[in-house]
Amino acid sequence: MGDIIKLLPESVANQIAAGEVVQRPASAVKELLENAVDSGATEIKLIIKDAGKTLIQVMDNGCGMSEHDARMCFERHATSKIKTTNDLLAIRTLGFRGEALASIASIAQVELKSKQTEEEIGTSIQIHGSEFISQTATSCSDGTTVTVKNLFYNVPARRNFLKSNTLETKYIMEEFNRVALVHHDISFRLYNQDRILIQLSPSNLKQRLVALLGSNYNQRLIPLQQESNLVNLSGFIGKPEFAKKTRGEQYFFANGRFIKNPYLNHAVENAFQELISKDAFPTYFIYMEVDPPSIDVNIHPTKTEINFQDAKSIYAILNAAIKQSIGKYNLTPALDFEIEKSMDLPPIPDDHPFRPPVIKVNPDYNPFEKQTKPQMEINYKTGGGDGGAQWQKLFDPLKEIHPGQVGMPEPATPAYQSLQIENRYIVTHLPNGIVVIDQQSAHERILYEEFLRQTKNKEGGAQKLLIPQTLQVSHDDAEIVKDISDLLLQAGFEISGFGKNSFVVHTAPIGVESSEIQPLIEVILESYKNETDGFRKKEENKLARTMARRLSLKQGKQLNPQEVSSLIRQLMSCAVPDISPDGKPTMLLLSFEELANKFKHTTVTK
Repeated sequence: MGDIIKLLPESVANQIAAGEVVQRPASAVKELLENAVDSGATEIKLIIKDAGKTLIQVMDNGCGMSEHDARMCFERHATSKIKTTNDLLAIRTLGFRGEALASIASIAQVELKSKQTEEEIGTSIQIHGSEFISQTATSCSDGTTVTVKNLFYNVPARRNFLKSNTLETKYIMEEFNRVALVHHDISFRLYNQDRILIQLSPSNLKQRLVALLGSNYNQRLIPLQQESNLVNLSGFIGKPEFAKKTRGEQYFFANGRFIKNPYLNHAVENAFQELISKDAFPTYFIYMEVDPPSIDVNIHPTKTEINFQDAKSIYAILNAAIKQSIGKYNLTPALDFEIEKSMDLPPIPDDHPFRPPVIKVNPDYNPFEKQTKPQMEINYKTGGGDGGAQWQKLFDPLKEIHPGQVGMPEPATPAYQSLQIENRYIVTHLPNGIVVIDQQSAHERILYEEFLRQTKNKEGGAQKLLIPQTLQVSHDDAEIVKDISDLLLQAGFEISGFGKNSFVVHTAPIGVESSEIQPLIEVILESYKNETDGFRKKEENKLARTMARRLSLKQGKQLNPQEVSSLIRQLMSCAVPDISPDGKPTMLLLSFEELANKFKHTTVTK
């Protein structure tokens, strides 16, 4: 049998490496931006078209490359950062393995132009799919420009797995933000489809955060500062009351490099425990400085995951530092020593008549008489279905037990009282058994069918807001809002642009309070980001489900008898009353016969 093991062709080896390093256009953007930063640039420009699929161009005014270096940078494992294994223990730069340009050039059509400051002529190199095309002298400005066209043109299977342009653009903006947040002393510009999206001038960290996130963040951030022998911490955390329902503003940086670390993320969330709701995410921008030998940055192809030698101690220091910053904020409220104008009363004239105060007494008042006070009612939305045939026998007796018109709840009849248990379940009974209802799942079903009916029938179930609400989102989320504005309009949200990452909400779905608008839209954005393909294929169902989950009654909400009766009646008028939108049961049925059998066949031993 002959030899069967052979070396892979260089082009194939580069494509395999590209599969690890360049997973999507944003991966190429990350590598090119980091190279520009490492070049010592003070100005960096990023240009993209079609979410980076057609064009990615990064221009910098850095040190540039010589003719030899410009050619060598496309070779695998060609780097200026590493000479010995000891150098791996003292890495301070962003790129160091020398795989990025070789990987990108293997799956795209790449052109590089570079010129050093002291040289009069620069170098231009063209490589298509690892195939060297040309290297010529050219006239260009100082620094380096890398142009990447038709990414994945020779691996169509990889291109087919890319998400929508909106989501791929969002991924690119995330990588752009990660680099810009560390190097706030550098000027950055981002262009998309020939229009400028982000323009950042050199500034301090807080100014850079405000420039990226919006002017309202100037009052939302708490400084974080802690020094120790193991790690130095700095940055900002968001005030608890401004925690969002969507992810995206959680950043860790170690020695100037963006990292992901679930263990340290838990330290932050633990510090915010009981200060924010369980479905909210704290905002943080935390910078850590540690000795390079104490971390390993080479455990992941994208270098976003790292290992710490003493992770437990860093966890404790981080957790304590965040609690201390939150405590300082809570214990140091802003004091306003200006005189309140409403208390600035004019002096009483000398001729003003004096009248003693008059005290009115109710002689019929009895302090021992019990006063009755009407309870507030929840305005449940009315289900639009007629109920399934299999539920008709159940629905009819419940209608008799809980009489009244839908939307006008009345007390249950004394013969069949319903009971709320643990502010979570509702127990009622029929002539032949017991029904236990999960109030949250039941209300989700009611709202889901109502929202679905409105969007499908285009009934426009929306209310005009007396005072239009301002919606503030990040730059990348702003692109998603524009992309799904038609879906939001179907749901009842009429939104218009108000600046780069601000919008004005003119209408909202009926029953949605003004205070719920921003959190609800944040939940919709998070749902879109997590399931963008499924969201688009079943947009009406997904949007209705997301809104129903957000606006439904939560566990722990106490209901009065009228609200309990209304909830039961509206659930039974749903098309599918026994299953929540997520496929979980809304109720459990237990017949008297089943109860009797359980008592009959159960033996208690002492």
